[in-house]
Amino acid sequence: MSREKDELCQLLIRTDALKFGNFILTSGKLSPYYIDLRIFPSFPEAFSRVIAMYLAIIKREIGLDRFQRVAGIPVAGLPFASTVAYELRKPLIYVRKEAKLHGRERRVEGVLNPGDHVLLVDDLITTGTSLVQAADAVTSEGGVVQDAVVLIDRMENGKGTLSKRGIKLHYLTDIQDIAKTLHRLQIIDSNQYKAILKQVSEAASVEPTA
Repeated sequence: MSREKDELCQLLIRTDALKFGNFILTSGKLSPYYIDLRIFPSFPEAFSRVIAMYLAIIKREIGLDRFQRVAGIPVAGLPFASTVAYELRKPLIYVRKEAKLHGRERRVEGVLNPGDHVLLVDDLITTGTSLVQAADAVTSEGGVVQDAVVLIDRMENGKGTLSKRGIKLHYLTDIQDIAKTLHRLQIIDSNQYKAILKQVSEAASVEPTA
């Protein structure tokens, strides 16, 4: 696990996926840093290593008999989910942000049978809103969601939000561990390190979404 975490930190820096500045997240919150895992598929070797990390987490913490289908969360989660599903030989479905206004007018694309257990796959988690919305879409069409897997937890109450909905979050590492590792390796300076820890501390004082 520690080797995988260190390797992920190196990949974040090597691909320039970790940036500092002023960013507005999908949730609308301001952040002094941004992790852009969408760029990993543009680096085949890095993407291959990251997929191996997903597979290891799933096999180690969840088990392949716990779910029948893999669901990708648009847009960032789709490349990871589709490759994971292929590697595990599990059927893939994906969840639209909004229902289509034509055809079957569904939010879930692909074959989903009533009672199917579905593993949600995304790149990272912040507040957990996107994953909860995806879980709601899957369950509204008869699926069962008990687990979600991401690479990174930004530690902004996403884990607690999912827990309240009966969904267990699995992840490789969190932003606090990433910051500690990068600071120890002198890849980020003290100001950047403190900015991340401050973001985590402020988020910890906010109650998870019900």
